[in-house]
Amino acid sequence: MQFIFQYPEPHGPDGDLLAAGPLGEVAQAAERAGFHGFSLTEHPAPGSRWLASGGHQTLDPFVALGHVGAVTERLRLLTYLSVAPYRNPFLLAKAAATLDRLSDGRFTLGLGAGYLKGEFHALGIDFDERNALFDETLDVLPGYWSGEPFSYEGRHFSARDVVCRPRPVQSPLPIWVGGNARLTRCRVAERAHGWMPLSGGAQLAQTARTPGLGGVPELAQLVAELYENAAAVGRTDPIDIVHSYQDEGLTTPAAEPDRHREAFAELAKAGVTWVVVSSGTHSAAATFEFIDAFGATYLR
Repeated sequence: MQFIFQYPEPHGPDGDLLAAGPLGEVAQAAERAGFHGFSLTEHPAPGSRWLASGGHQTLDPFVALGHVGAVTERLRLLTYLSVAPYRNPFLLAKAAATLDRLSDGRFTLGLGAGYLKGEFHALGIDFDERNALFDETLDVLPGYWSGEPFSYEGRHFSARDVVCRPRPVQSPLPIWVGGNARLTRCRVAERAHGWMPLSGGAQLAQTARTPGLGGVPELAQLVAELYENAAAVGRTDPIDIVHSYQDEGLTTPAAEPDRHREAFAELAKAGVTWVVVSSGTHSAAATFEFIDAFGATYLR
């Protein structure tokens, strides 16, 4: 099982997006500590009401991860997650391929269908089309990344005999899909390389418009079902399972190491291959302290 550090973003309408520390220095610290990946999320136009109720602002994940890739050597770079319907799929494919090329094949494209209606409206995207647009994206990405001529007729675009560059270093460039819905798990089984279930509790699941996910036993059952569905369409390759570990006790990583190690072992037994952790810190000193303590306790 491998560990990803999620750069902490401030919740609420105010706050410095880099309060947790200079992005590049935090990423370098995570790499030194033994983390295997680094992730950022995406909210280009969050509403003030959502922010006031605990939502958060974000950096642009593609630009920011490009910076992270330039100052690190081995960290995997993950959008956790990018909202596929927000972009024309050709622009999304271009950004992903560029980032993969410039990082020497270290990028993983984490995608979701999105859930904030106001954000869709601000970007001029029909919220009710989000699933159709998501599937169009999954159609276009492989064609774009092949570097060969292809055509595609979308709902709002028509691409005829286009040839797109750059090709990503990885073939295939990994796509991880987020959400708990049956549709999401079917997409993963048939067309993606990883599943990012939402594990933040019932209230978060309701906000994100996805079914709630119970404890680890339910997760294990769904992972087994996912592999059964993948086998039914002829797949035998491994599928990454990503879990966001949000235990409040992890604020001090070394305080209860045996309990957390047992939790990680239980997740691994359920099929989890990557665990995402974040520090929730609001200063560089606190962030570096968390990263060093987590690395010394669980990664070395």
